[in-house]
Amino acid sequence: MMMGDLEQQAYILEKVSHLPTTPGVYLWRDKYQRIIYVGKAINLRNRVRSYVQQDVNRSVKVTAMMRRAWDVETIQTKTEMEALILEATLIKEHHPKYNIMLRDDKTYPYVKVTVQEDFPRLFMTRRLERDGAKYFGPFTDVTAVHHVLRILRSYYPLRTCKSMKVERPCLQYHMHYCEGPCMNYVTVESYRKYIDDIVALFEGKQVQVIQEITSKMEQASEDLEFELAAKYRDDLLSIQKIQEKQRMVTQRGDMDVLGMAIDGPMACIQLFFIRSGRLLGRENYFVQHEGDSPELVMTEFIKQYYGGSTFIPKELLLPMDSVDRELFSEWFTSMKGQQVEVSVPQRGYKKDLIKMAEENAQNFLAERRRQWQYTIDKSGGAVKKLAEVLDLPRLPERMECYDISHMQGAETVASMVVFEGGKPAKREYRRFKLKTVQGKPDDFASMAEIMERRYGNEKDWPMPDLIIIDGGKGQLNAALPVIRAMGVTDVPVISLAKRIEEVFVEGESESIILEHHTPELQLLQQIRDEAHRFAITYHRRLRGKRNLESVLDHVEGIGPKRRKALYKHFGNLDAMRVAELEELESVEGMNKKAALAVYEFFRRNLK
Repeated sequence: MMMGDLEQQAYILEKVSHLPTTPGVYLWRDKYQRIIYVGKAINLRNRVRSYVQQDVNRSVKVTAMMRRAWDVETIQTKTEMEALILEATLIKEHHPKYNIMLRDDKTYPYVKVTVQEDFPRLFMTRRLERDGAKYFGPFTDVTAVHHVLRILRSYYPLRTCKSMKVERPCLQYHMHYCEGPCMNYVTVESYRKYIDDIVALFEGKQVQVIQEITSKMEQASEDLEFELAAKYRDDLLSIQKIQEKQRMVTQRGDMDVLGMAIDGPMACIQLFFIRSGRLLGRENYFVQHEGDSPELVMTEFIKQYYGGSTFIPKELLLPMDSVDRELFSEWFTSMKGQQVEVSVPQRGYKKDLIKMAEENAQNFLAERRRQWQYTIDKSGGAVKKLAEVLDLPRLPERMECYDISHMQGAETVASMVVFEGGKPAKREYRRFKLKTVQGKPDDFASMAEIMERRYGNEKDWPMPDLIIIDGGKGQLNAALPVIRAMGVTDVPVISLAKRIEEVFVEGESESIILEHHTPELQLLQQIRDEAHRFAITYHRRLRGKRNLESVLDHVEGIGPKRRKALYKHFGNLDAMRVAELEELESVEGMNKKAALAVYEFFRRNLK
């Protein structure tokens, strides 16, 4: 596994062990929650685990992807076929960085039966139309579809011609592949019997042709004609593949499917979005309730979600009935301007969709609970372990960490970050601009000033259980006398030196070296790094403002007001440098003489 953050690695490894073993789709995300890869699996747990295990034979692309991978999300499906279709849909929608973008809307074919005609045709198509025909699919195994169509044409004499306006029957009739409906050699009723059988076969039913092929296979086996028996066996396997639960598409409808899982006071609502007959994706919502019934939780969610929604589907599938179901239908119909059905399916494909949404909601809720517990255990465990290692008098529920930032003594600032219960409490963060130490680098004096201001003047703030100083023994010795002089005598003070991550403790001559990759060291590192980030961000902001002002101080006619106006208008020096004279003149408070002075200054000095 090649992820950049040790805590995130541990979190992913823990998450993988709880993934379902069903078919589905997995989505790798980076630290900005962007989807970088979409894949499908017949066993989600095994497939995702293969990414996080060390493998020297891993491809370059996968290695690069896992360096950026930060989290993984899964969507369960009933079959691998459904997973494959959903995978292609998500790839087309999100364009992940590490997927090969070769698929388009014509990836998966359908079987079309033109039942709207007197003598229907049977063929494969990649386009869905509103023409009254029946469409079966989509199918992922194109070879199996071709094979089954050949089998059916050998058993049923169906026409293949697009037009029946002919003067004489074609070669298909003379080869006994067609009964010549173009010449009225067969009645509509007789022909319809063939079509009824074919439709029943694609709907997954047992029809006469399957029984015939089975009988021929058994007979060939008894006659020791094993090659012929194998051919019939392959015929049956192809039929079995296309009879896997497929959705018969008669129109390209839009549908939302609602699944729900409840665990104590938390409920997870999962919405599947089916657009134009395809599952496009899902959204998860968490609902807190006070012992309310599942029906009430579902009803309140529907009101809030669709009350603010800009899109209403043609149909909404619910996992349970609601006293407001008919009212919802009327409400959605009025918003959409056409009839909207709100139903509770009891069987068939729609019931399977509800079940799939519910299973995903249950897994998502369970995963979120594990994530919460993992965070609690990790942060709480690290705090407890830190107290043991440092021999603290009590658990450090509140920890404050300080860092100094400057450049050659200029714009010296300090930061105070606060962690409560092992997690950042960002509302408690504070910044300090040094008052007595400016113009020369003196971290010890700077730290002493900050300690005096924090623990002398700001005693109304809550007292910490542990004070952490970023630096070595010198910084600790500079801070300690001031802290104690301010009357703070019962709070332990430590410092963390970055070179070998050694901890200096009050009253101890030797430092403590914590083992790497331990939770207590990782917690200290996280606090120290956060203090550094907070300080350096403040310092850069002040330094940028100072640099801007010092440069403009050299321009004749530019005082504090015009300097402020220029900065407000352009935002930074680069924009001023490339600005034309007319734009400089348009800035509030500027005149032609001042604008010309700025224009010539930048062209002369900042090329």
